[in-house]
Amino acid sequence: MKHLGATGVFVAVLSLLVGLTLPMQARADSLTVYKCRTTQGQLIYQGTPCARDQQQQAMQLDDNGPAASPLPEPPSPAPHVTAAPTTPALLPRTPPSMMYRCARATDRTTYLSSNGNPQPYYAPIAMTGMLPTPLGHITPGVKPNAAMIASNYVLVQDQCEPMTPQDTCSTLRDQYDENERKLSRAFKADQPALQQREKDLLAELSHC
Repeated sequence: MKHLGATGVFVAVLSLLVGLTLPMQARADSLTVYKCRTTQGQLIYQGTPCARDQQQQAMQLDDNGPAASPLPEPPSPAPHVTAAPTTPALLPRTPPSMMYRCARATDRTTYLSSNGNPQPYYAPIAMTGMLPTPLGHITPGVKPNAAMIASNYVLVQDQCEPMTPQDTCSTLRDQYDENERKLSRAFKADQPALQQREKDLLAELSHC
């Protein structure tokens, strides 16, 4: 058999395996390949035993070994699902404190009040166009004096109606703007009261 150099070893082995596979398959499940090293150090692969002056190593090649099973495909990554942002539950907003629009009994001018039931008071009958209230019907706790009797005073009470939350908020904003104008022009001694009023109005406006 022709000797091959080290560079031709791989080609020789492939040629040898192709030439020996078909006849060996009819006789056995493996075939023997001999690895021979010459005295010059060359390696030779052949299907017959090596010469006496060569180092020999026999290798058994399994011809009918089980076919390598293909590697399982890696599982496809699960689709990334972006969680929908949770919307915080909105707490119901409490309305601002109740306010009342009141009309004076004497001249029907209006004013705002947090009390829908103002205290009655005495006023000259000429300012009201009302019949005088008998002194015997005066509200308990209110004592008439000589000036009341002489001037013909009558007991009156302002009439008030509750405002809607929308009207209340609009009025609070107007009051806040007016307070800010006063605060910008106020003397230092007058500023604490206006600053406290500013805080109170902001607390009420937080409900609007």
